[in-house]
Amino acid sequence: MNAYRAKPLTFPWPPFVYGLFILLALVADQALPAALPRLDWAIFWALGVILTLGAVWLEIWALKTLLESKTTLNPNRRTVHLITRGPFRFSRNPTYLGYTLITIGFALMTGSPWLLVAAFAAAVTTDVVAIRYEELHLLYRFGCEFESYCRQTRRWL
Repeated sequence: MNAYRAKPLTFPWPPFVYGLFILLALVADQALPAALPRLDWAIFWALGVILTLGAVWLEIWALKTLLESKTTLNPNRRTVHLITRGPFRFSRNPTYLGYTLITIGFALMTGSPWLLVAAFAAAVTTDVVAIRYEELHLLYRFGCEFESYCRQTRRWL
C-alpha cells in the first residue's frame, strides 16, 4: 500500500523544524554574537514588526480557512478537502510561509543574522521533510485537481 494514501507525514515536522532552527539561532547568538548592519535601527525594527504582524495575520487567515473547510489543521493527518481559497489562492503553504516570515521579522527586530539563517534553513528543511510528502499525499488524494492547482499556485509565494 502506498504510504501517502493514509496521511502525508508520520510526525508534524514543520513546527518542530522551525522551533529547532530558532533555538539553534538563539544559541548561536550567544556563542557567536553578530548583528545585521543597521542604517537606521528604528526602520528595521518597524519593518520587523510589520512583517511579523502580517505573518501572524496570514497564519490566522490560513487556520480560519482550514477550519471553515472542515479539514485537518494537523500536517500529519489525512486531508479531507483540497483547499484552494483564502490564502491558499496565493501560496500552497501559507502556514509555512507565515512561520518563515515571522522568523525573518524577529531577525529584523533583533538584528540577528542567525535568525535570518534559521528562517532560510527551516524553510529548506520543511520543503524537504514535509512539503514534498504532503504534495504526494495531495496528488494521490486529488489527482488532476491538485495538478491544476499546482500549475496556478506557487509553492511558497
